Amino acid sequence: MTSKEFNRIRVVLAELNKKNKWLAEKLGKNQATVSQWCNNARQPSVETLFDIAEVLDVNVRTLLISTRNEE
Repeated sequence: MTSKEFNRIRVVLAELNKKNKWLAEKLGKNQATVSQWCNNARQPSVETLFDIAEVLDVNVRTLLISTRNEE
């Protein structure tokens, strides 16, 4: 599985029924930037990743590690 096929930020947003726009507003970021993160065109900084985890109320590891069973 490539990183293009699986994006944890996008998955967590979907699980919470939240949109990129909502996350952008919460973080004070441009919606296009958040969209790029969710589409793997860009990656957030480590500091921003921690901010994203806080806004989404998840452990930062949730955004980094797939919880799917891969064989």
